[in-house]
Parts: sequence; structure tokens; C-alpha cells
Amino acid sequence: MKRSPILIVMLLLITATVICQDYPEEEGYVKVKGGRIWYKKIGREEGVPLLLIHGGPGGSICGMIPYFSKLAGERPVIFYDQLGSGCSDRPEDSTLWNLPRFVDEIDSLRKALNLGELHILGSSWGASILVEYMASRNPKGVCSIIFSGPLISTPVWMQDSRILISRMPQYLQDTLLKYESLGDYQASAYLAAADSFYSRYMNRGNGPYPDFPDCDKCSGFNDDIYNYMWGPTEFTVTGPLINFDRSAFLPEITQPILYMAGRYDEARPESVMNFKELSRNAEMVIIEDAGHATVYDQPEAVLKAVHDFLLKVESKSTCPE
Repeated sequence: MKRSPILIVMLLLITATVICQDYPEEEGYVKVKGGRIWYKKIGREEGVPLLLIHGGPGGSICGMIPYFSKLAGERPVIFYDQLGSGCSDRPEDSTLWNLPRFVDEIDSLRKALNLGELHILGSSWGASILVEYMASRNPKGVCSIIFSGPLISTPVWMQDSRILISRMPQYLQDTLLKYESLGDYQASAYLAAADSFYSRYMNRGNGPYPDFPDCDKCSGFNDDIYNYMWGPTEFTVTGPLINFDRSAFLPEITQPILYMAGRYDEARPESVMNFKELSRNAEMVIIEDAGHATVYDQPEAVLKAVHDFLLKVESKSTCPE
């Protein structure tokens, strides 16, 4: 996919030291309720760490590592797989698949890695964990928050999904409606129509997700968690997240917030802008020519937005105690 020459130059300026110098890497496991979660820490010791929370539920962090590692020249960058997916343990106890337990993982990581101050980026379902963390724990030392393609309200997400489906060709709309009314989510025609939705609004890279070496050693996505907590597709919710909504809490967040959305994101830019307007100290960046998987579609633009936001936050204020 064609990239902007200006963005490429900016990214090279941002990451030149990373290309020329190897920074320390650390891998390990942190014990949580139900098993162990795997983490990877990359980057120089100086600087406020950035913790990334991946999407799902049931997703993996592996695809984000090659991109966000390019910020390792200015700070430690911490990646982890949520319990049940990626390189973390994979228990089969469905009682573990609830939002508060996933929130507990952040506290466990912070304690194990001594993360007194940090920035946190939550992507998609990772934003659900992040906003719940802020709402339910009132944590200290969080310097800023980044919500990328955020799932902050399932009702809003579903409204967005219906709007996006209405923009697809009528025969695809009819196919989705037909098989959803039958409850048949495995029909080949339904799966093909769902793939058409994903190619428009999830990953616009004209193909499957890229292959990443970091993913080879791990099991990757856990469909069982996704189906249990969410449902059969991105636009059909049947699980316990069906009533999730933390939008009313957004005005209570005092930390600086960056909202990001792809121009063709499942989390529609119009809705993400509404979340931004609810917030007290927030800004927003729309990633052009990108779907929900913004860092796959337009990595240079995403990294520049994150880099610029973090430096601006750190130039103006210190982390709250």
C-alpha cells in the first residue's frame, strides 16, 4: 500500500536510533488468577513506559510488537498477551472470562514490573479493559491514556455496525440478515459476506493480516473466548459484553487522552469524536485510509500520532500521584 513520503521521513527521524542500536529486551511470565500471562519489554530504561493492551477478546499482542517496538528508542514499551491467548496460559475455565479479571492483569503487571508511572494504550477491546481500569480502580501514576478504535460502549458499537452494513451492497446486507435471522453463523455465504465487511472496515490491506515472526511461537487468537464474551462476528453480540457501556465515565478521567480511529473504522470516527467531546482533556486523530486495524493499514501515521502525543504530554505535565 502506498505510503506518504512525508510520513516515512518523519518515522525515520523518530526511529533512527532504534534502527542503529539494539535496546534491552526482557520476556517473562506474571502470575494472575487462572494462570500466567506472558509479557515482553523492549527499550531503553529512561522515559515513562508505554503499556499496550491488545484487542479481542481472545486476541494477541504479537502483531503490534514489530510496529510499536520502534518507539523503544525513547522509552520502555511493554507488550503482553491476555490470559487465554497468544503466549499466555490457556485455561478452559469460562468463569475466568470476565472484564474485572482482565482488569486485574494490569495491576499484576504493574506490580511485577514496578511500573509506578506509565502511559497506557488500549486498542479495540483493549480500550474496554483500559476504561474499566480507570473507572473501577482509580489508579495512580497513569500519565496519559490512548484509546485506539475503542470499544467503550457496545450499544454505540452496534449502532455503528448497522450503519456500516447499510453502506454495503444490498445483496450482502440481505445475506447477513438472512443467516443472522436463522442463527446460522457458519454458512459459507454468511462467512463470505462477513469477510466483505472486514475488508472494508477491519483491515483494508487487500489481504490477510501480515505474518509476524513474533507470532510463530504462540497459539494466537482464542476463538472460544471471543465467542463466549462477544459473539460470532464483530457486528453480532451475544455474550456478556452486550450491555457494556462506560461512556458516562469519560468526563471523570483527568489524564490527557488521545483518541484514534481509522477513517473507515468499525469504531466510526463520528462516534469516537463523541467520546472525545465527553472527555475533559482529550484530542483526536483520524488515521486516513485505514480501517479498524490502523497500525496494520497505516503504521507510520499511527506511530507518529502516538509519539507526538506522548512527547506533548511529557513536555507539559507530570504524572498524577
